[in-house]
Amino acid sequence: MKLTVDIADMQVSAAPDAVLVTYALGSCIAVMLHDPVRRAVGMIHYMLPQASTSPEKARLKPFMFADTGVPLLFHAMYDLGCDKRNLVVKVAGGAAVLSQSDMFEIGKRNHLILRKLLWKAGVPITSEDVGGTTYRTAHLFNDTGRIHIKTQTSEHEL
Repeated sequence: MKLTVDIADMQVSAAPDAVLVTYALGSCIAVMLHDPVRRAVGMIHYMLPQASTSPEKARLKPFMFADTGVPLLFHAMYDLGCDKRNLVVKVAGGAAVLSQSDMFEIGKRNHLILRKLLWKAGVPITSEDVGGTTYRTAHLFNDTGRIHIKTQTSEHEL
């Protein structure tokens, strides 16, 4: 069962055959969670680091921002019966796709705030594929926890 995670969206599933997929990860970040004990997966595709830049948008679309969306992703996983200690956390995105000299450095800022949020929560990142200048597509498979990353020029596992 394939579930698409759109930009500024989140999905979780405990279906054994669930595959979560997100497309066009540029400066955006995908946080992908897998609980191998509960056999559940979750993914968010957020665009911006902080909701304080647009409180009205954050109220309407909390998954648009790292600081509002990531906690909601974890709570949705807990609602499925997951335990924080079992969660495998993987991250992709955070590229500078518009230009090499991205003056706002959205991708870097998105990655930095995520690392701070997870550090404060005591949640380690297991692996990540961030930065660079290319778009990514990410597939997260519930049956194994495997993550397949595809870029314009390569494919690999995370």
